[in-house]
Amino acid sequence: MLMSKIPESELIITSRGAIYHLDLRPEELAPTVILVGDPDRVKKVSQHFDRIEHQLQHREFITHTGYIGNKRLSVLSTGIGPDNIDIALNELDALVNIDFETREAKQETTSLNIVRFGTSGALQANIPVDSFVAGTHGLGFDNLLNYYAYEKSAEETELVEAFVKHTGLSASITVPYVSKGSETLLNKFPGEQYHKGITVTCPGFYGPQGRILRLPVAAPGLINKLTDFKHGKEFISNFEMETSAIYGLGKLLGHHCLSINVIVANRVVQQFSKDSNAAVEKMIKTSLEHLIA
Repeated sequence: MLMSKIPESELIITSRGAIYHLDLRPEELAPTVILVGDPDRVKKVSQHFDRIEHQLQHREFITHTGYIGNKRLSVLSTGIGPDNIDIALNELDALVNIDFETREAKQETTSLNIVRFGTSGALQANIPVDSFVAGTHGLGFDNLLNYYAYEKSAEETELVEAFVKHTGLSASITVPYVSKGSETLLNKFPGEQYHKGITVTCPGFYGPQGRILRLPVAAPGLINKLTDFKHGKEFISNFEMETSAIYGLGKLLGHHCLSINVIVANRVVQQFSKDSNAAVEKMIKTSLEHLIA
């Protein structure tokens, strides 16, 4: 089978042999990658490393690669939103599954472990601020995965159809999609410490999440419909702006993905964390312990 060479316009490699946006060379990336939105959160994670090998930055993409004991990890900031996840996931995959010398996809692929450490809003009254959520699924309002050719599983199709019927969402607003997280990674995070449910991903912070400042929203009452949604044992636990893109692209590319979020706001009881920085630090420390165990 002949491998096709990827053109320079499609796979941009810098003069130092790094992928364009992330500014990483293949050897500078670890097999386990922690994604954070906030660039300042990279050093909050890497301060728990025993040693750091590489520190790189290009735009909002900051990467620290190092070790905790014998476990090699990278932590990468993506900035906010699914559009940045499209860049991050495709370039992380390219680093391990494309030969930069020949510009051809490798015949044997590598699967990364990709875990998001993020902040989120709870959509259930019994998920309090400062608690942790591990997303069983990513349900996307962002449309990103709809730009890629893929086949939905029967489970995914059934879940989306039930969700659209319950919420009354029309295609003029969004065509939602859903992808499962990695059960292997999910099992590392015990239920007594991590709430588990569907994480909804929105393409914005205000209107897409039902916040009204000066503009009315096209789907009033959406928050209540998200809270009330049930399908079998599945329910919506929280929403944010990255998870569905990570799960969707990660699954298509063959990586193991999980999204861990600390709840900084509960949209049902309308509470916000009194000390979100402390909550984030506790989430990082606790989740690193489970991840490397």
